[in-house]
Amino acid sequence: MTGNRTVGADGGRGSRLRRTAVSGLSLLVLLVAGIGWGWLQVNGSIGTFSADGISGDRPPDSSKGQNVLVIGSDSRAGENSGLGGGTGAVGRSDTAFLLHVYGDHRHAVAVSIPRDSLVDIPACKLPGGEWTAPQHAVMFNGAFSVGETAEGNPACTQNTVEHLTGLRVDHTVVVDFAGFSALTSAVGGVPVCLPHDIHQRDLSPERPTRGARIFAKGPQTVSGQRALDYVRLRHGIGDGSDIGRIKRQQAFVASLIKKVKSQGLNPGTLLPLADAATEAMTVDPGLGSADRLLSFAMSMKNIDLHDTKFVTVPWRYEGARVAIVEPDADALWAALKADRTVDGQDVDGKGPAQRGGAEGRPSSPRAAAPVSGTGIAVAVHNGTGVAGLAARAAEQLRSRGFTVTTTATASNQDHVSTVIEFGPGLRDAAETTARFFTGARTTASTTAGIRVVLGSSFARNPVVGPRTPTASAAPSAVSGGVRSADADPCADLSYG
Repeated sequence: MTGNRTVGADGGRGSRLRRTAVSGLSLLVLLVAGIGWGWLQVNGSIGTFSADGISGDRPPDSSKGQNVLVIGSDSRAGENSGLGGGTGAVGRSDTAFLLHVYGDHRHAVAVSIPRDSLVDIPACKLPGGEWTAPQHAVMFNGAFSVGETAEGNPACTQNTVEHLTGLRVDHTVVVDFAGFSALTSAVGGVPVCLPHDIHQRDLSPERPTRGARIFAKGPQTVSGQRALDYVRLRHGIGDGSDIGRIKRQQAFVASLIKKVKSQGLNPGTLLPLADAATEAMTVDPGLGSADRLLSFAMSMKNIDLHDTKFVTVPWRYEGARVAIVEPDADALWAALKADRTVDGQDVDGKGPAQRGGAEGRPSSPRAAAPVSGTGIAVAVHNGTGVAGLAARAAEQLRSRGFTVTTTATASNQDHVSTVIEFGPGLRDAAETTARFFTGARTTASTTAGIRVVLGSSFARNPVVGPRTPTASAAPSAVSGGVRSADADPCADLSYG
């Protein structure tokens, strides 16, 4: 982790004019000294991670808005060691969400990605400089642990999110336990609400007795360690799942935003928050200065609380893990890419029926030209335990003009989504192939040619065709679970 510090110097000769200017500015200096000096201190404590680990195979910067990946690290290294939970110094991603700030800077949505989600992790850079091989159908939070360092691997998580969503991540921010604890204290505590009393065993299930009460039923304000205990709490509330905990974390962040906005978004009120948070915050180089952080924070000052939404990517259980549901997730990412809200509205207030095509006619987001595989050769590998799946896919591919060079069984049969691996110079052909399979992902490979590795998503839904999910509205699985930042903290107390 590296720090940045802005330092000014004046080495010129003294003069009457200069002395007069300094005297004239003395009052201004006194007025802003608290903010200015503090801001320089903040500027010197901002940690950045290297951009060398960001993949060169990135989605185009086509979104009208801005995408910010926020990662909560549960590393117990350094100042985090005394803040509870787990052991070990390897940085892990305890929570993560992708914040989409719409182009009008008046709407925003945060999409939570469960840590146990089964995803494909693309090639990522290790501390020694070498790159890993892509991983298929592994837990999402494994991306942050690639390299097994105390600070984690935020670049790898960013690569994984871009690979998953097809959205370019503009900025990445990592906040660890110490930063979270300090932030909640600096804001003066965050209002929360609980449906019943919470005891020590609810936080630490290995305890033989329920222990003392640590949270009382009803509304209360938490900060520091108590705030951390609240967002870590899992077993004593709702259904005891990590999905339920995500809902509670969303409610907490919503309440935190409401508290910050109630104090006013200006440099004076943001300084103590920034001073507290940046001591334990790591950001990408694009946010690696106090000025940039302030500019980003101030750019969101006009976002209304009701227009700040929290959702979870469409999901279902896959054994003990979580599978991301397609094509619902693709529809959500497409809506964000088109800068449309989760209720299907453009940020200018126009709904799908009001959006005209090139000739003024209503556009049809689902309409897409049939996929033609003419001139594209692919090898098809069955990445599942379903017999005959590769032959079935090959037959359908040939019906669309593809040349299938071979069918085989993949080395691993645990693929959830279909992956299109492509060699040098074949990106466009791979993207065309991916359109043939619902929810398919593309990934670069050093091996020549195109290889289709079928996932269980194809086994469940073997209907193929253009992969053009509707961008008119998010699926009901998302829109039915939306939480606004202005929601009552005592609403929906089961949290799962």
